[in-house]
Amino acid sequence: MSRRAPRPRPTSVPRLIGRLALGAVLVLAGVSHLSFARDDFQAQVPEWLPFDDDAVVLASGVVEITLGGALLVLGKKRVAVGWVVAAFFVAIFPGNISQLVTHTDAFGLDTDTKRAVRLIGQPLLVLLALWSTGAWRDRAALRSQLTRSK
Repeated sequence: MSRRAPRPRPTSVPRLIGRLALGAVLVLAGVSHLSFARDDFQAQVPEWLPFDDDAVVLASGVVEITLGGALLVLGKKRVAVGWVVAAFFVAIFPGNISQLVTHTDAFGLDTDTKRAVRLIGQPLLVLLALWSTGAWRDRAALRSQLTRSK
């Protein structure tokens, strides 16, 4: 008896809407990194990061546009994309912590309370990325695909 490799399950309409909305928000955020909110994003780059603040903002903007576009158009690769997007949200979390610790005003976050409340949003974005793409639910299928491709 041959055992079939697990495949990602079909997505639901709420997950599809969540994935597309997250993709659109990421594209918009990426565009804002490159244009109208560039200064605000520079305020979030941690002081300890050994790179030019503007270069970090520009690079992260390009990454956000790429990830948002992937969420919008790579439905068949949604599980892998979901994991990458979740990892990205984890990777940029230190910038949000730095903004709180250094008491830096940006994006209307002009009190420590507002900056602290914002920190709650980052784990929610990680969860949204994993849920809307089915990444957590279909992780066995992704593992199987990665194993077969070796």
